[in-house]
Amino acid sequence: MKNTDFDQKRIAQGYQNRPFLHRLVIERFQRDTNGQHYELGLDIGCGSGLSTKALKAICTNVIGTDISPEMIRVAREVCKQDKDISYLVSSAENLSLEKARADIATAAGAIQWIDRDRFLSNLHRLMRTDAYLIIYDFAITDTMIGSPSYTDWWHGQYLIKFPKPYRNESVWKSEDVAPYGFSLDNQIDLQMEYSFCLESFTDFMMIQSNVNARIENGDIEEAAARQWFQKTLSPIFGSQTQRLIFRGYSWYLKNTGF
Repeated sequence: MKNTDFDQKRIAQGYQNRPFLHRLVIERFQRDTNGQHYELGLDIGCGSGLSTKALKAICTNVIGTDISPEMIRVAREVCKQDKDISYLVSSAENLSLEKARADIATAAGAIQWIDRDRFLSNLHRLMRTDAYLIIYDFAITDTMIGSPSYTDWWHGQYLIKFPKPYRNESVWKSEDVAPYGFSLDNQIDLQMEYSFCLESFTDFMMIQSNVNARIENGDIEEAAARQWFQKTLSPIFGSQTQRLIFRGYSWYLKNTGF
C-alpha cells in the first residue's frame, strides 16, 4: 500500500478513533529516561493526531507533520483545544522548521513509508544535540484473552480473506543510524491490552492496511467487508467486551551532534 492511500476521508476519520496506546509508549519512555519535560517536540507522520497528543504530555509545544492534508485536517480537529500544538503538511524527508530545533521527536507507525536515509539526514539538522528520536509502532495480534477461537479466526479466516500487504518491517541497527549522526540507545518490545466490543473492533479492523488494500484495489466493497467482520466475529464477541493484545516496539535514538 502506498502512503498516498492514507489521504482519504474514510481512513483519516477512522484513525482518530484508534486505541490511544501512544500514551503508554511515551509514559514508558519517561520511565526509561530521566523523565524530563521538553520545550519543542516534533511528531513526524502524525496521522490523525493521537501521537501528537501523546507527545504533548511531555512538551510545552509540539509540531505535528504528515504528508496527507486529510490527516492533518483530522488532527487539527482532534487537538483543537490545545493551542500549543501546530501542524504542517510535509513529507518526513523534506520537512523544514522555520526557527527552533526540536528537543525531542517521535515517529509512530511512519518508518515503513519513508526513505530512511533521507529521513535521518534531514532530521539530524532539525534536532538539537542529545535530542531523542522515539520510533515506535504497535499492531493488533492474533490473541484475545481467553479465546482460542479468535486465534483460529485470525489465521483461518481473516488473513486468508485479507492477506497482509508488503511493509518494510526491517529492524534498524546501530550501524544503520550512526552515519547520520544518531546513536541507538535502546530497543524495546511492547505488549499492551485494549478492550473492544464487536462494533468498535469492526471499526478498528476496517482501517487496517490489509483491509484497506483490498477495498482500494476494488476487490471488495466497504459495506461487504464490514458485514463480513460482523458475521464472522459475532460468535466470538457475542455481546461482551473482549480484551485483545497489541504488540510493537519502541526505539530510542539520540542525536549525537556530528
